[in-house]
Amino acid sequence: AQIVESGGGFVQPGGSLRLSCAVSRSISSIRTMTWYRQAPGAQRESVAAISRCGIAVYAYSVRDRFAISRDNAKNTLFLQVNSLKPEDTAVYYCKASTASNTYWGQGTQVTVYS
Repeated sequence: AQIVESGGGFVQPGGSLRLSCAVSRSISSIRTMTWYRQAPGAQRESVAAISRCGIAVYAYSVRDRFAISRDNAKNTLFLQVNSLKPEDTAVYYCKASTASNTYWGQGTQVTVYS
C-alpha cells in the first residue's frame, strides 16, 4: 500500500491544522492506524492511534488538543491538531499496521512559529 500525508504547514502558536493520510488500499480491515511525529534531533514518537473499530488513544502531550479519526469509505486517516505549540513542530508520519505488514508515508511538516 502507498501512503501519502498532507495538510502540514506553518502556523502560529494556538493555530490549527488538519493532517490527512491517504492510503492506496482499503483501510477498513487495517487493525491500527497511527500518527507519529519526529522533531529535529529527536526520536520518532507515537502521537495518536485508532483501531479498526474507532477506539483512539493519545500521547499525554497532545491529549485534549489533537483528535484522530478515520474515514474507511475514503481510505483516509485524519489528525486534527489544535492549540498548537512550538514543541509540536515536527514531521508527522502516518503508519498503517496489518497482521503481516507495516506501511509508512513520507511525512508532512508542521512548523509552529512565533
